Amino acid sequence: MRTTLTLDPDVAVLIEEARDKTKRSLKEVVNDALRRGLSEEGHAHERRRAYTTPSVDLGACRLPDLDDIAGALAAAEGEGFR
Repeated sequence: MRTTLTLDPDVAVLIEEARDKTKRSLKEVVNDALRRGLSEEGHAHERRRAYTTPSVDLGACRLPDLDDIAGALAAAEGEGFR
């Protein structure tokens, strides 16, 4: 299949480096990279493990009323006018 492909500059540099190192054609380097990437993409979901957020006990709430914004700010600033 013949197609036109626009490469980002960083990808073009990587392809040129691979061509120079392996002495292969542009077509070979691009096809091999696409094969590897597409085959790994299909297996990526199998390798991933679900991340669980560790829980931490922070103690009891130190504010008697979470809806009292003035009281919460006063407590955060160390004011004890209550």
